[in-house]
Amino acid sequence: MSHLDLDALVSEAHANNDYDALLNMVPYARLIGIECLRLGDEMVFRLPKNQDNIGNPTLPAIHGGVIAGFMEHAAMLHLLMFMGAPHLPKIIDFSIDYLRAGHYRDTFAACQVWRQGRRVANVAVTAWQTNQAEPIATARCHFKVNEP
Repeated sequence: MSHLDLDALVSEAHANNDYDALLNMVPYARLIGIECLRLGDEMVFRLPKNQDNIGNPTLPAIHGGVIAGFMEHAAMLHLLMFMGAPHLPKIIDFSIDYLRAGHYRDTFAACQVWRQGRRVANVAVTAWQTNQAEPIATARCHFKVNEP
């Protein structure tokens, strides 16, 4: 996909408040079912409960890798949507802290860009389920944002 096509897709998604076309171009986001909810100037990502994402059927709890992948993709998509990057940012480093079990229910994530330079962006991600003040995981991500 060319830079102009991606810019047009992001602009159209913002105008229509419909991010499905962007999410569908990322295969893993499509596989685990990531959704975007625009709340004013904020973007909240949603991972709907899905039997295929369960790692511990005893609790049941979401697989830790699915939670990490969800948070990483939320950060990447957030940069794409709000930082004017004309291409998908590439992950450099990802560090996650698991704080609570991710039970079998909808999971949400919000991102905050700490710094974006010409080459690298630093993003913090918080994931929660029932109460945003009680996160199930936090993560720090570094992305390469200059053109490949």
